[in-house]
Amino acid sequence: MTDVQGTCDERFETVRVTFANSLEAGTDVGASVAVFVEGEPVVDIWGGHADEALTKPWERDTITNVWSTTKTMTFLCMLMLADQGGLDFHAPVAKYWPEFAAGGKEQVEVRHVMGHTAGLSGWTQSLEPEDLADWEKVTSLLAAQEPWWEPGSASGYHAVTQGFLIGEVVRRITGSSIGSFFASEIASPLRADFHIGLPAEEDHRVSFVIPPPPIDTADIDPEGLMFRTLTNPRVDATAPHQDWWRRAEIPAANGHGNARSVAAVQSIIAGSGEARGIRLLSSRGCDPIFEEQAKGTDLVLGVPLRFGMGYGLSNDLLPIGPRACYWGGYGGSVVVMDQETRLTVSYAMNRMESGLVGDARGVNLVMAAVMGLLGVG
Repeated sequence: MTDVQGTCDERFETVRVTFANSLEAGTDVGASVAVFVEGEPVVDIWGGHADEALTKPWERDTITNVWSTTKTMTFLCMLMLADQGGLDFHAPVAKYWPEFAAGGKEQVEVRHVMGHTAGLSGWTQSLEPEDLADWEKVTSLLAAQEPWWEPGSASGYHAVTQGFLIGEVVRRITGSSIGSFFASEIASPLRADFHIGLPAEEDHRVSFVIPPPPIDTADIDPEGLMFRTLTNPRVDATAPHQDWWRRAEIPAANGHGNARSVAAVQSIIAGSGEARGIRLLSSRGCDPIFEEQAKGTDLVLGVPLRFGMGYGLSNDLLPIGPRACYWGGYGGSVVVMDQETRLTVSYAMNRMESGLVGDARGVNLVMAAVMGLLGVG
């Protein structure tokens, strides 16, 4: 069996075995898995290789681009601002960002941005990938743009735009970029090795993601929301290999970390605002997460989803519990938190599958963690 490094409580041996089997089968090339209970790590394991050529081992401090799992970090930033009284999820975005009122968006609320219902899942003006590094350009375009559907009526996954929308609200309230705010107010107190905008001195630890098979867009309506959202700009899965991508703050997509750092942050949610003696939210500060913002077939992804305040919530296809939430990233990374069991499970890897928000590898690990918690298997 493939060698797996790190520590694993004997209750969660099934997690280690599941992970080792994935490495052995080649389903994973290099990856990390973390399980926290009551805010404390009970599984912190890693293995495989950090490169596609299989020449460099995945180390304890290896980090990788986790794509949309980054969004969970931005949600926590917003929850903190709301908990501190600086943000009202039910207020118009224009209260904090006056220019956003253009294009008939005077009544678009912050919760619409959080729940992917703002009607701004993409840009109307054509962009090049490198434009995502130009904060003023991409946020100004969103502020001026008209919604693509009636805000609040349905979700349409804001794959890249959500991070810029949230990030600009954070900047208007705090005066700091969301990467800086996250680093000082969340990552630093939790000692979490997660970055929105990666310093050059950390590049040596990065495992570049291994792109998935290309998506066949031939049968996708070029005028439809999916095509318009996901192809402008046309971001190749090799973007994280490029310096400009890693240096930029692209808060919906370019966070770098590993399973340990993702779980270290998101265990705050599982712990109702507290983990490892650090409290970032009041005991009620997580409650907005479970206010349903959208339920039904997502206009962009075309699959049934249920969104709370940012995070995905339990649904028929993913019954994770009434006080549980989750999100995942393009290619497979995922994090799941459950307040009832105080459980956090995270998975971060380099070999990408074609799914936008997770695949069977992450689901299998979450199931193995739940079995361990329940003493089954």
